Amino acid sequence: MNIRDAYYDNAKFLLIFLVVFGHFIQSFIDESKLIYTLYTTIYLFHMPAFILISGYFARGFRKKGYLAKITKKLIGPYLIFQGIYSIYYFVIRGWEPTELDPLNPQWSLWFLVSLFFWNLMLFLFTKFKSSYAILISFGLGITVGYLDIVSNYLSLSRTIVFFPLFLLGYYFKKEHFETLRNKKVKLPAFVLLIIITAAFYILPEFDYKWLFGSKPYHAFDQTGLYGGIVRLGIYSLTLIATFSFLALVPRKNLFFTKWGASSIYIYLLHGFVVQYFRHSPFVEYVKDSEQIFVMLVVSMMITAICSSSWMKALAQPMIELKFTTLRNMVLNTESKTQSSSYWNKG
Repeated sequence: MNIRDAYYDNAKFLLIFLVVFGHFIQSFIDESKLIYTLYTTIYLFHMPAFILISGYFARGFRKKGYLAKITKKLIGPYLIFQGIYSIYYFVIRGWEPTELDPLNPQWSLWFLVSLFFWNLMLFLFTKFKSSYAILISFGLGITVGYLDIVSNYLSLSRTIVFFPLFLLGYYFKKEHFETLRNKKVKLPAFVLLIIITAAFYILPEFDYKWLFGSKPYHAFDQTGLYGGIVRLGIYSLTLIATFSFLALVPRKNLFFTKWGASSIYIYLLHGFVVQYFRHSPFVEYVKDSEQIFVMLVVSMMITAICSSSWMKALAQPMIELKFTTLRNMVLNTESKTQSSSYWNKG
């Protein structure tokens, strides 16, 4: 019997909630130092932690049929949502012409493309000793920033920059997570996250787009050694923040645990609400003192709605390319109707 570990679903829920929250508060980062600090701290670790966990669960990449499985699971939904989002942007942006290029991922869809490539890259990198493979991957992540031709196209830049996290997750063992989950680690982890957050607030602001991993150093007016040093520093802070976050994730089943199992639905669907919000008058109605609170509440509502059974029934054909949830809901409804008819007759 396959029993899910609540820890990983809790981690995925908290991370996907931070993804939604981060996308909402991006509209206000230029207006508030506090929101800028929260946004920067979140972006330092939320996707890296997601990527590390994804690598941990990629252990079966050599199994027969695995490539076909991830192609269907990742590339199918990517192509579907690439088309849907392109049309959606065309509408909400006032019918302005928009690019429809299947090789240039729309907004957050880069993750699906990169996740597909990361799985493929395991076939090559696992041929080396683990320590060498990890060092090479970090070296490539730093070096690629000097290549102006590597950018968002096919999500190549992010694929190479974030691959070290995926590879690190692949080499993670259960005992490594157990070490992070030790009660003695929680307080130092919490303190480290507070220190990082305080540093972002106190120190001069830097371009948060460094954390996206999608642009070469030239885009930040850095063509010398400094660009590589900055990326190395970001890698270091990212690892500290990621491990600190993972140390604080609860292990028990909580009210949001089941939502973590539906993180892919939340990831793909929340963009429709976020993009509408960014292009609507509502963004002007949220006052400074209310921005964080309102966005927290809205983000929680979006995560709950996008992971609900009825939303999964509607979106499953596009995300998982099947109708299981809808069929089960219909069968359950018919079963309840038949049961009700039986007792009414009695």
